[in-house]
Amino acid sequence: MRLHLVDGTFELFRAHYSKRPAHPMKATRGLAQSLLALLANPIEQVTHVAVAFDNPIRSFRNDLFPYYKSDEGVPPDLRAQFDAAEDAVRAVGAVVWSMREFEADDALAAGAARYGGEVEQVRILTPDKDLGQCLVADRVVQVDVIRKRVLNEQTLFARWGIRPESVPDFLALTGDEADGIPGLPGFGERTASALLGRFVHLEFIPLDARAWPPSIRGADRLLQTLRERLADVLLYRQLATLRRDVPLQESLEDLRYRGPDAARVSALFAGGAEAPRPVEPPSPSESA
Repeated sequence: MRLHLVDGTFELFRAHYSKRPAHPMKATRGLAQSLLALLANPIEQVTHVAVAFDNPIRSFRNDLFPYYKSDEGVPPDLRAQFDAAEDAVRAVGAVVWSMREFEADDALAAGAARYGGEVEQVRILTPDKDLGQCLVADRVVQVDVIRKRVLNEQTLFARWGIRPESVPDFLALTGDEADGIPGLPGFGERTASALLGRFVHLEFIPLDARAWPPSIRGADRLLQTLRERLADVLLYRQLATLRRDVPLQESLEDLRYRGPDAARVSALFAGGAEAPRPVEPPSPSESA
């Protein structure tokens, strides 16, 4: 069995900015098409699936840091489709996790933690950097749908030189533009990788530049920044740390893919676009 956890907000935005023909429901239709393609993909072997959304794009993190990502700047025609997109996903046959206090990424992290021990593999479909903290060997992996690659602990280490538990610290230092986390000036990926590869977490980084890896240039200047901005960077780490305590109500069996509501899917694509062929769920023998 495989559990696919999909970043619905990312897919909705991707569909909105795609080259698909203009339509008032372009983003929603594109999201549904992408999900149906995933369900039909024999390589992915989907047996259980859930899709998480930010609705609205605001969470408890905005109360901690006013510059964190929000609905500001979202095109009105896209924002108007948030509820319709969730309905479309339900029509396709997937469970929807609609986040308000928390974020979609929190739901993905909580789902991976809760159900990971019950399936052969959890596949988290998003390119967001922060989901790297959820990776567990080859049992919980991240699928970058843009670059069409699968990331596990090994590829994370090859890319950044850190383990999953250091990802929030890494993003706190380097910043995460997608989430509005600024990071600290002067701390690029190479410096953060060298520090966290050795010391793992921010609080274990020595406040003595002589103890830092010799490959780090300008260590005295960077240490001064770290000293002066320690409270800031610890807040940034809190923002980048995904919550695994999101109250998900479903059992694993509730997440089993049982096929689409063909009439609702057809209605979604009526009046222009050709509806994708509905995807039948795998037989019990195929999904065991």
